[in-house]
Amino acid sequence: MFLADVVGTVVAPVQIPLLDGRTLLVVRPVQPSGSATAKTRVAIDTVGAGEGDRVLVIDEGNSGRQILDAPDGAVKTLIVGFVDAIERDGAIIFDHRTGNHAPSG
Repeated sequence: MFLADVVGTVVAPVQIPLLDGRTLLVVRPVQPSGSATAKTRVAIDTVGAGEGDRVLVIDEGNSGRQILDAPDGAVKTLIVGFVDAIERDGAIIFDHRTGNHAPSG
């Protein structure tokens, strides 16, 4: 599981049936401070996230298949939650509610 910022949406007119009605989002993995840690990737949205949200992402096929209830599905990367706040060493370093966002570099 990792933190990521949603940076875009993917429009894919040809899909497998498992993805019908699901949104695909481009996510950028980030450190708790907001600095990027890896290249962007595409994730299946399961929570209604949108561009600008900081989210929790799983990147493991078995977990993804269980969440989507698709035992034979070819899935791996899913957005599974929103991040409201991150606290480190007693200090809030990210707070979605107050707009205290570290730059996502």
